[in-house]
Amino acid sequence: MASLTYDEAKTRVGVVRDLSYELDFDLTSTESFRTTTVVRFGVDEPGAETFLELRPTRLISATLNGAPLTAYADGRLPLTGLAARNEVVVLAEYAYSHVGEGLHRFVDPADGEAYVYAQPSIAEAPRFMACFDQPDLKAPITIRATADPSWIVRSNAAGVQTEPGRWEFEQTKPVGTYLITIIGGPYAELRDEHDGIPLALYARKSYTEALAENAPELFELTKQCLDRYHELFGIRLPFGKYEQAFVPEFTWGAMEFPGLVVFRDEYIYRSAVTDTERSRRASIVAHEMAHMWFGDLVTMRWWDDIWLNESFATYMGYRVTAEATRYTDAWADFASERKIWGYGADQRPSTHPVAPVFVADTESAFANFDGISYAKGCAALRQLVAWLGDDAFFAGLRAHFDKHAWGNATLDDLLASLSEASGRDLSGWADKWLRSPQVNTLRPVLTENGFAVEQTAPAAYPTLRPHRIGISWTEPATGVRKRIETDVDGPVTEVAALHGVTMEDVLLNDGDLTFAKVRFARGADLARLLGQLTSPLDRAVVWGAIWDAVRDGEVPAMDFLDLIRSSLAAETHVGVAEHILGFARGIAISRFLPVGQRAAGQAAVNDACEAILAQAAPGGSLQLAAFRTLISGTPAGPVRAWLAGRDLPEGLAVDDEVRWSMLLRLAVLGDLTEAELDAEQSRDGTARGAVEAARCRAARPDAAAKATAFEQIVRDRELSNRMLEAIGQGFWRAEHWELTDEYVERYFTELPASQEWRSGYLLATLGGAAYPVTAAYASTVEQAERMLAQPGLNTQFARAIADSTDDLRRAVRQRNLR
Repeated sequence: MASLTYDEAKTRVGVVRDLSYELDFDLTSTESFRTTTVVRFGVDEPGAETFLELRPTRLISATLNGAPLTAYADGRLPLTGLAARNEVVVLAEYAYSHVGEGLHRFVDPADGEAYVYAQPSIAEAPRFMACFDQPDLKAPITIRATADPSWIVRSNAAGVQTEPGRWEFEQTKPVGTYLITIIGGPYAELRDEHDGIPLALYARKSYTEALAENAPELFELTKQCLDRYHELFGIRLPFGKYEQAFVPEFTWGAMEFPGLVVFRDEYIYRSAVTDTERSRRASIVAHEMAHMWFGDLVTMRWWDDIWLNESFATYMGYRVTAEATRYTDAWADFASERKIWGYGADQRPSTHPVAPVFVADTESAFANFDGISYAKGCAALRQLVAWLGDDAFFAGLRAHFDKHAWGNATLDDLLASLSEASGRDLSGWADKWLRSPQVNTLRPVLTENGFAVEQTAPAAYPTLRPHRIGISWTEPATGVRKRIETDVDGPVTEVAALHGVTMEDVLLNDGDLTFAKVRFARGADLARLLGQLTSPLDRAVVWGAIWDAVRDGEVPAMDFLDLIRSSLAAETHVGVAEHILGFARGIAISRFLPVGQRAAGQAAVNDACEAILAQAAPGGSLQLAAFRTLISGTPAGPVRAWLAGRDLPEGLAVDDEVRWSMLLRLAVLGDLTEAELDAEQSRDGTARGAVEAARCRAARPDAAAKATAFEQIVRDRELSNRMLEAIGQGFWRAEHWELTDEYVERYFTELPASQEWRSGYLLATLGGAAYPVTAAYASTVEQAERMLAQPGLNTQFARAIADSTDDLRRAVRQRNLR
């Protein structure tokens, strides 16, 4: 199917006027569904022409102003000879999706109940309706649906069941097609109300008990965030209700459908979780709510501004979480996880400006859902707020919302509102921060005059940026920690306030106000520095800087692991500890260390985990985080004992989450039989159980198991996106490099053939989750480069392979460090 281009969208928005949709879903079949779409619109010049997009399995009928339309081809329905006012009626049959694109259908293995939900994504609305699928053709939508009478059906607007199985919903305010959703099934439902706003939570029936257990915190978070957004924005929630549905096999973390936000149902916790996970969920709830104003009320004109939606929502999500909920250290979680993701993305060959200069088509737009659009953009906005101040920033936002409500706007429109409110010209700031890619590095240096900050940039991306940063240090004589804030710009910035000051344990970017790589003075004692910092945010800055130096090949991975052994047990913030342990186990040991050093690296991490467990509160988050990591590096005997409930740390229980972690470890070690896996899958007859069993099967060091998993990765047409992702993650294990090396070349030669039937998003998922990350050899890089040189690669797929290959180059460099 042809991808909509910017030029086509620009032409079409110049033709279509006064647009509205009516959708009538028939969801009564289990094999496919039907939708009747009525599209009403006007044109300024009768006789004009345009086209609708739809991707059905069968087009049953289509009419324009009563006359049949027969020219449908390649996902497009041409409309010619248009009148001043037009009505197009399209009846079509569509396929249910199993990879989270279009109208997804899921059957819960726990009880056999079926569920559907719509995920139009950027370009998937034509999988369930006929439409002008671009963000600047917003329209009011009226939805009706016929479904199983035992189901409840919900959509963006309020609705009622007019007779058994028949649902009718109110017309929405103007929204983009990518914001339309509907859910149907025997969902469990809990309702509440806050400040006159109806609230609801939904999850599948087999999650009824878990939903009730999670609901108090979810409702509390929702109410706290609503109050804070009303206070900051000065505009009440623009949509009549605020419902949140937690659905199975959702590809993204969540999606900001107005009135009915949809989340992956892993956020309905059914096992013990750490406060890191709860804080992350809180920030996602706040993130999606921010979109109700920025994205849904005021929408981008084209996909070149998708970053602005996501950067803004990420910034507001973490800020509101820190200000309005109990997760007051949310920015430390951002610094130790999401921001590191952003630093990594900005240093890859695929780096791009936060605000892309041009997005050619919808396929290209998907590639920009990355750490730059989310994390770097968030950090840039945080830097902007630090510069402008809250009063000017939010005055500009309120003016922006007032001016463009229910319409579309661009980055330039936002900058104009902020400039007017602040009295500052933001064009120079935008050029350097938003329209120039890559990241700067800041170093403390001694000059003839005293203390200075040196700023560098990669030769290929030489832009130096203005930074507002904190600088902290310890007074050697007193041991007192001190801090100032200063502006940094250009290659060297003399800090006059620090001339003549005796300093040690200097930290640049104290408070994490800017987006920049940080390095330390030569010979710095990082263990001592970590021990002096009282703020988890500042410790996250230090750990992030160390990890970045490891990725760059400046610091050996084993040095990083030794620092974890000596210093991580003192970390009191679970988010920082959990994320650093994740980098250690998931990357440093399994990818960066040569085979001969892995045992020593694992021992360092195990020592750190044991030290944390020795002092962590029983049943607390730090204990759970350390124990999860310890499982992944422990021999089969102790894991078997834990699985049986023996020798467990006080306060820990073997719930489903921990149990599957233990089973995965046994599978990797070759100590889990097929019969045991079958029994475990029968015991946990949930969708999660099926996914984890598939991961374990792919992770066994068995030639037949690897062969089956590889065939699924490169050729399967039936498995869901979630299943294929798990199989890919299970297949490549550092412990099995001798067994899987024979598949490396086949991965690059055989996977591209699946472009014939797989979407770009699923291909990109496999380009990450199923990439041969453990084969850190120059030959693997060469094979990847040959694949990337092939003509006709899907844009998203090629981007994912290029990014994974850059990570692999870093692993090769680390393994060669001496």
